[in-house]
Amino acid sequence: MFKKIDKNSNRKARHERVRKKISGTSERPRLCVFRSNNHIYAQIIDDIAGHTLVSASTLDKSADLDSTKNKDASKFVGELVAKRALEKGITEVVFDRSGYIYHGRIKELAESAREAGLKF
Repeated sequence: MFKKIDKNSNRKARHERVRKKISGTSERPRLCVFRSNNHIYAQIIDDIAGHTLVSASTLDKSADLDSTKNKDASKFVGELVAKRALEKGITEVVFDRSGYIYHGRIKELAESAREAGLKF
């Protein structure tokens, strides 16, 4: 019998490996991305203080989207999180893709955040 591969547990293992090396500071916080089947979420986190500084998602009331599970929604969330970060004076972040492949919705969010002014 073949055992079915659990992609989410593999992703979590990748995320744990990466998180051993990546940490957000107050000077350069961590931009963490979570992707579900229906939504995408982004948070800017100061790991030393243990605080979320900025967050954005497709569930925000300002999101007037046709679909919350496509690249356009990810682009909107990237722009929104970058705009909110710049308002709080955050210009540089460490990108944490949470074990997801840098492709599709994750890539779109990262590129739109860069275009909106975040440096990583």
